[in-house]
Amino acid sequence: MNNKTYAICYNQTMDNSIEVMEKLKQILNSKHLNYSLLDIDGLKSGYDFVFVIGGDGTILKAARFYSQYGSPIFGINLGRLGFLSQASVDNLTVAVEQILQSDYIVEKRMMLRANEYVALNDFVVKGDLSSRTSRFALAINGKFVCEYLADGIIISTPTGSTAYNMAAGGPVLAPDIDAIAIAPICPHTFSARPIVVSAEDEIKILPSNSNTYTVSSDGQVVFALSSELIIKKAEYRANLALLKNNDFYSVLRNKLHWGISPAKI
Repeated sequence: MNNKTYAICYNQTMDNSIEVMEKLKQILNSKHLNYSLLDIDGLKSGYDFVFVIGGDGTILKAARFYSQYGSPIFGINLGRLGFLSQASVDNLTVAVEQILQSDYIVEKRMMLRANEYVALNDFVVKGDLSSRTSRFALAINGKFVCEYLADGIIISTPTGSTAYNMAAGGPVLAPDIDAIAIAPICPHTFSARPIVVSAEDEIKILPSNSNTYTVSSDGQVVFALSSELIIKKAEYRANLALLKNNDFYSVLRNKLHWGISPAKI
């Protein structure tokens, strides 16, 4: 008998979220399982497993919250790309059956911390004035590295390396390594290249006195930066439940068309 407690977390502001939630309820009801319904803005702890219905933003928010409780989360995609999700409406029944049969793995993904904020994907530092470039200084473990004149800086985890970091020309990192990617956004010199450092390093961003800055965590939580920003590996890890046939490289191929030759004309 399955005595686990489940939660269905959904984003009711997204199209089809109620429909998918009702379908998932039917599946769990047919198995006589104990579950609770949670809105993404009203998350609660105390669950052995959490189904998350929504796009990557919904999954990121749930992953950050449940990281401190160790609850695995499983993403069901309603968005466009759904890079962090493992199932869609079309294969929902089969995917849930796999979960209920424990035919999945849990990957513990590294997160970052800056002050009281955490990020599973990235921290992005930008100047307040979007029409102007800003000056940033980078230090690692207390040692000055370089100065950037750029639109911003992305400090990302391996999970976040396929998000904004990749779009800005940063490296793609396998999710099972502990490393941090640092990529300038539109730097005003060709010599300003992305770098990868150890997850044990302390990264410090020092803004110029002549600029004001904002920092975003996973593109969702935004706060002002008036002095130096220190970023370290977070003490908690996100627990992502993954189907065994959805490995990282197949996701790269299927969702980003990675390494696929262009079709012949």
